[in-house]
Amino acid sequence: MRVLHVVDSLEFGGLERVVTDLAIEQKRIGHEVAVFSLQSTTGLVGELEAAGVPVLIGHKQGTADLKLLRLLRQTVRERRIEVVHSHDFVPNYHAAVALWGMLWRKPLLVSTTHNMGMRLSNARLRRLYRWSLRHTAGVAMVGRQVYDKFVGEGYVDASRAVTVLNGIPVERFGWTPERRERARAAIGVSGDELLIGAVGRLVELKNHRLLIDQMPALLDCEPRARLVIVGSGPLHDELQTRIDQLGLAGKVRLLGQRRDVADLTVGFDVFALPSRTEGLSIALLEAAANRLAIVATDVGGNPEIVRDGETGLLVPVDDGSALMEALLRLLDDPSLRVRLAASASAWVREHGSVATLARSYDAFYQLRPT
Repeated sequence: MRVLHVVDSLEFGGLERVVTDLAIEQKRIGHEVAVFSLQSTTGLVGELEAAGVPVLIGHKQGTADLKLLRLLRQTVRERRIEVVHSHDFVPNYHAAVALWGMLWRKPLLVSTTHNMGMRLSNARLRRLYRWSLRHTAGVAMVGRQVYDKFVGEGYVDASRAVTVLNGIPVERFGWTPERRERARAAIGVSGDELLIGAVGRLVELKNHRLLIDQMPALLDCEPRARLVIVGSGPLHDELQTRIDQLGLAGKVRLLGQRRDVADLTVGFDVFALPSRTEGLSIALLEAAANRLAIVATDVGGNPEIVRDGETGLLVPVDDGSALMEALLRLLDDPSLRVRLAASASAWVREHGSVATLARSYDAFYQLRPT
């Protein structure tokens, strides 16, 4: 099968990570796969190309870039694409416009919705996305809450909507004493320090400030606690200022964007995800695969990975006290950390592998064109 994934960019992020892993797995099992990025990008391009997956760049200029649309249409024709698989709202309406009017060898257009759609508060984007969905054969939602929102609000008819959980290459992940020791040495924490870690873009929706703000009280209860946050983004300077204001230098660190996240996070004692919204978090899947005890907010797809008291702990969104209590509970109870982490690891290996994801999309691609 000849598949073209259409994304906004390939910069480092959860959506981009899952598309990259999916494309590489699809190529491995025999599909002809390429990725089309609307915007100029680097990020994960090298990883895709090293795996033999071609990447085409649209160099998007403005909201109505005819040159980009012609390039996307030309790519579909020249590569004789059978399935155009868009990821989220802007890529889907670009794909729908590029395919408009094609009669000969018109490919199947399908889309994946990776989040709860907060960007659709923009009326223009909402109109364009609704129009594009009329020309989309099917829409996969990355979690049940995402499915309920988009079907419930009338964006997608239930007959054309499915739930497909994200997946990761679980073989890259796994806890061993040796991996943990190397990771902690790379981070620079001592053996007796208790390390809380978070991974994600430094943006408002990830809510890292809430996590930072709990650290003074947490340190009063557990002086060995430390916090590291992996990721880059526009809030870096603001978060660093907050760390300095609270006198947390040496206790809380921003590690920036890293390419060795799989190797680094295995050194955490607790993984924290305080987001205000999520689709189905890749960082959360990776934390589970690295056998980490998890605290996450009860939003989006998080409850599909974290079953409270079984595979981690869930807390209400924007509730700093509940977040601190959950973190302290895990830091104080090594046996609870081990039990929850083992259950999370078992769950992700059964339900969250990229091999399972590729099989699910193979079935999804059997839809008939609209």
